[in-house]
Amino acid sequence: MIVKTLPPSSRPIQEDSSNGTTSRGELDVIDIVPEDGTSSLVVRSPRLLAAQQLRTTAQPETLYDPVGIAAHYQKRKAQVLRRIFAVLGPTLSFVFGLWSDSKRGIVVKNDRRRATQLRVLLTKLGPAYIKIGQALSTRPDLVPPVYLEELTKLQDQLPPFPNEIAYQFIKEELGAPPEEVYAELSAQPIAAASLGQVYKGKLKTGEEVAVKVQRPDLREGITIDLYILRNLAAWVQKKVKRVRSDLVGILDELGDRIFEEMDYIHEGENAERFFELYGHIKDVYVPKIYWEYTNRRVLTMEWINGTKLTQTEEISAQGIDARYLIEVGVQCSLRQLLEHGFFHADPHPGNLLATTDGKLAYLDFGMMSEIKPPQRYGLIEAIVHVVNRDFEGLAKDYVKLDFLSPETDLTPIIPAFARVFADAQGASVAELNIKSITDELSALMYEYPFRVPPYYALIIRSLVTLEGIAIYIDPNFKVLSEAYPYVSKRLLTDQAPQLRASLQDLLFKDGRFRWNRLENLLKNARNSQDYDFNLVLNQGIEFLASERGAFIRDKLVDESVNGLDALGKNVLHNFTYLLRERVGLTAVNETPAATVEQQQTLEHIKRILGILRETRGFDPIELAPKIAQLLVNSDVQRLGQQIANRFTQKAVARLVRQLLAS
Repeated sequence: MIVKTLPPSSRPIQEDSSNGTTSRGELDVIDIVPEDGTSSLVVRSPRLLAAQQLRTTAQPETLYDPVGIAAHYQKRKAQVLRRIFAVLGPTLSFVFGLWSDSKRGIVVKNDRRRATQLRVLLTKLGPAYIKIGQALSTRPDLVPPVYLEELTKLQDQLPPFPNEIAYQFIKEELGAPPEEVYAELSAQPIAAASLGQVYKGKLKTGEEVAVKVQRPDLREGITIDLYILRNLAAWVQKKVKRVRSDLVGILDELGDRIFEEMDYIHEGENAERFFELYGHIKDVYVPKIYWEYTNRRVLTMEWINGTKLTQTEEISAQGIDARYLIEVGVQCSLRQLLEHGFFHADPHPGNLLATTDGKLAYLDFGMMSEIKPPQRYGLIEAIVHVVNRDFEGLAKDYVKLDFLSPETDLTPIIPAFARVFADAQGASVAELNIKSITDELSALMYEYPFRVPPYYALIIRSLVTLEGIAIYIDPNFKVLSEAYPYVSKRLLTDQAPQLRASLQDLLFKDGRFRWNRLENLLKNARNSQDYDFNLVLNQGIEFLASERGAFIRDKLVDESVNGLDALGKNVLHNFTYLLRERVGLTAVNETPAATVEQQQTLEHIKRILGILRETRGFDPIELAPKIAQLLVNSDVQRLGQQIANRFTQKAVARLVRQLLAS
């Protein structure tokens, strides 16, 4: 691997999303060139480098260690039993109450008293159970409105802990009491969540900030719950043969994320990295971290004036379109999951705000996760195979994504996939929602030897939570419909071999080029925010001229020749018709026009040209010099020669046939 540091003149400048000016200092850019010759930029800000230096001093207990936790609690069985009974007692009491109400004819789903009891129960059970309630609070399609309203309070309206403890933590973590660190600090916390509470403050330099302080005894409460749940998962995994998923691995993945969330230095790092990767996206805002006032249990970040996305009336009163901000969130999530792989795993309404100037602000970067490149490409390939109704390819994708072992017999699974997506046979897959697909696939995974890899649980949590917010704002919102333009853009522009193969699968069937698929791809891709006509043109020609593009190039040459041939037939047909009917030269034979199939191809080409003319970046004035440059390009000339040679051969062959027929 070769590592090159770019000179300052070639370093990209990160712009502040609110006023267009540079912010957060100059970014250091390192160009990493792997052994395969591909190149990728890794951006590191001075603040993030400082955070990483601070991170090296973090204490060992900040890391999740299931073996160490097990060793600790195996010596404290009485404590574990007390915790189990503490959870089971009130839980069973609540369930019995629901059952009793239903027997007495009470409509449980409309009972606000029971909804409040559930919220109080989850609050008392602690952070692990509060997070379950937060996840449910974003699902209006699963949770009755009365319960939804109560569970929403778990996002930032939990009981606070005393100020004295919070002030003591600030002194211990920052080395001075709050009055010496901050110019102002609110008398009471303005929000209290599962892991900490937030005060509004002001620095001595005048900046308004949010000061997050961690709850006391947090680690002990979470570790014992994780220990109990992990043992339960191991028992189920061993005793229940129908369960093939790595439940322990899923719990460990969750444990890793929760322990990272309890380390505010790590959260600050996540915020900086999130800003570097996604802060440039239109109308996405990421608050600044003040590292000199941040440590393991105290985080100081830029104060954001905003409104929760689910408070639609308040947002509308400010003249802001909440639905548009959800679209922004979907586009940002797609780049998180499918482009860079670093994603926000907890996008509940308390962490997504509509700012006063109409941007989408992300908060709380404690629970983040990553998807490796093979998994990212595998997800895109799976989308393509669903669109193509290629369920054999989809089954193979699930092997690559580690849902199925390589030795699994896919024969019965392929028709099962066809049944799952049967509702989509007569309509666009984009009309389905993630929740319905997830439910159908869950039933399928129970019936066949699927296993759920640990990384998948957090992806689904992120997507389903975001979709829940979208449905709350607009019940007709379809996340997949909003996602397809981005996927189309990636297929047309990404140089990765996996996606080039997917593009080939999408455009060709049984060796025949499918113009309607190219038309749909271009139509969808132009709706993607960062789709650019010139980029597609340059990358398309480069790919077609390469060895990897040989198959598509040859087929496109054939289709281009057929198109020119059809156009020539129509011109000759019209000319001979004119001579016979208008001029009266009956001796001239009227030549046949293009076939129905050829005519359909011409119509597709016309529509594609129309789509290109309406695409962002298409400007005839600017395009002219670029076309001139392309004409002298050796790759373009080679393509042109192939088309000319094939067309000439076809014309000569037709002439010979006509002479022989005469």
